[in-house]
Amino acid sequence: MKKILIILDGIVAKKLLQRIIETNTGDNSYDVIYMNEAILTDKRPSNFTFFKFDPTSKSKLAMVLDKDIHAQALIALNSKDEMLSVIKNIKEEKPKMQMSILDYWGIDLSDQYINIYKGIDVLANGMVERLPNIPVVAQNIGLKQGEIMEIRIPFGSSYAYRYIGSIEQREWKIFGLYRKQQLIKIKPSLILKPNDVILVIGKPEVLMQVYNAIGKTQGQFPMPFGHNLYLYLDLYLQSTETVKKCVVEVKYLNQLIKNQKLIIRITRPTTVALMQFIKYELGDEDNLVIEIDYGNLGFDTLLKKDLKVFDIGLMMISYELFKNKEGISKLVDLRIPILKSGLGDIKTIKNSLILLNDTKSYEQISPIVFDVSSQLKLKTKIFDMEPSGQRNKSYILDHFENLAKIFGQKVEIVSGERNPIRELKNQENILQILPLKKDMFVKRKLSSFFYTNSDLLSFDIKENNQLLIPVVEN
Repeated sequence: MKKILIILDGIVAKKLLQRIIETNTGDNSYDVIYMNEAILTDKRPSNFTFFKFDPTSKSKLAMVLDKDIHAQALIALNSKDEMLSVIKNIKEEKPKMQMSILDYWGIDLSDQYINIYKGIDVLANGMVERLPNIPVVAQNIGLKQGEIMEIRIPFGSSYAYRYIGSIEQREWKIFGLYRKQQLIKIKPSLILKPNDVILVIGKPEVLMQVYNAIGKTQGQFPMPFGHNLYLYLDLYLQSTETVKKCVVEVKYLNQLIKNQKLIIRITRPTTVALMQFIKYELGDEDNLVIEIDYGNLGFDTLLKKDLKVFDIGLMMISYELFKNKEGISKLVDLRIPILKSGLGDIKTIKNSLILLNDTKSYEQISPIVFDVSSQLKLKTKIFDMEPSGQRNKSYILDHFENLAKIFGQKVEIVSGERNPIRELKNQENILQILPLKKDMFVKRKLSSFFYTNSDLLSFDIKENNQLLIPVVEN
């Protein structure tokens, strides 16, 4: 639930408050600051808190700002001086708070955190649109049922730092993107960032689902990659113990994460007893689908087929199948998260662990880290270790700490100049979350400089369970 600050006074205040209350879904909570009782409505939902005082009072405003972390402020006041005073007071307390202000006076502010809605222009445009041969806004295009929508990407959204090509778009499509008031060309490798505004088209009911998914900051994974959890089993290559372990653990995950179906893909079945174990262990799962390959079609063919049919959002695969890295290298091209099941028991995991490497990749996976941690009820631990002590990672550390506040989670940062791989091997009951990269599936030579890359070195550790998130590497 996001906390919204609303500051109201003047001729449009009552209508604006009434409209906010009418569209209240319960997903937000509101702090409303007002000066005149006349703007209040009879209906006062429980997620609204009202404060009566002059918002130009810096000390009183500071008390409300300090009480909670507000995701955004909406301000409509009766005078230009009051508006500028309130903006100044908020900027001094919360310099990065997003503000939307109603302007009737031609306020000129160059600030990326302030959205200005010019009241006179809104009224004029509404009347001009009634004239013939005049371009109309999106709400009046097509069937006029809401099949075109503008959506802002909030901080902490599971869609933030995702490249457009990795987002499943069925019955809807992203066709435009605005960043810092500039129209950006849409391409699959384009990464969505917080505060981007996307234009989407599709069925109205589908767009509302997309809007709700984008606006929520947790509990969405495996979206936006897909809806279903998928376990791949090769009974010929995997030991009986590993197969049983994977089946038990995927059942556990199916009960925790927000997936719609559990897909079990079995290839090259061996003993009847093992097949019976799988069906018996998963027999009480209502959303279960079991697919068996008797013809040995091969890894690539099966994955290509299943990806089209099953809307896979998370694929689970045992570490044993990673021994032939080149043979399963097409996993990178699937652009879906991979849960690499290690020797450790997933059911005993207590911490999600991030071993920081390059800033770009870890910024992309950061919202997924906290989403997964919230669903699996894990504490997040970050290793900031560099034996040489040379690289400055203050930006990415600040980024993770800010996201932790948005998700309402705590993050433990472990710093030092120790060997990070050695420290990682000493950890127990962890889920390491790291970027999925092509170089992980390349045979490494002794002379290769990649042996200093912590992502590649930790990828080879079979003791830990690892969640690999696809990223844009270019």
